[in-house]
Amino acid sequence: MNRERTKKIVTTGLMAAIAVLLGATHWGFIPWFGGVALTIMHIPAVIAAVLEGPVAGMVVGLVFGIFSMIQAAIAPTGPADVWFTNPVLAVLPRLIIGPAAWVAWQLLKRWPAAGLLFAGAVGSLTNTVLVLSVIGLMGYAPWVLIGGIAVTNGLPELLVSAFLTLAVVGAWWQIPMGKRQGADL
Repeated sequence: MNRERTKKIVTTGLMAAIAVLLGATHWGFIPWFGGVALTIMHIPAVIAAVLEGPVAGMVVGLVFGIFSMIQAAIAPTGPADVWFTNPVLAVLPRLIIGPAAWVAWQLLKRWPAAGLLFAGAVGSLTNTVLVLSVIGLMGYAPWVLIGGIAVTNGLPELLVSAFLTLAVVGAWWQIPMGKRQGADL
């Protein structure tokens, strides 16, 4: 097995393990008002896509989606969790996070800081829009409520995703940011 392929497999496995850790410990869900939580569970899929390509991002998104579905079935934390036992809602949207983030990164990779911010934002927006769209299309919640969730949860998740993607990948690649570089970000 060549070195590049081994690196891709290891990075994908590491990001998938981080996604599972975030879900199992509930560190991937930041408590927010109204009994809902901001999720950062999609960020490993974004990072995997930026580091190793769209397939790696899709694999980590698959792990996120399957883990989300299993958690909803065996350890629900709220009444809406039952919706996430449906793979169309729990898994399908999560498969698109990595490829969407990879495309965003490819568009702006000439400017690494902007590209990483954009990839993180697009990955988060992809998760929010697709999950909420499926919820609406399946009639689980009224569109007015979905719009409110998109604003109150989606925007903060987008900002957190953008800056965490920049911080993690920027540190890994040691991208110069002003006077600081690499792990000094």
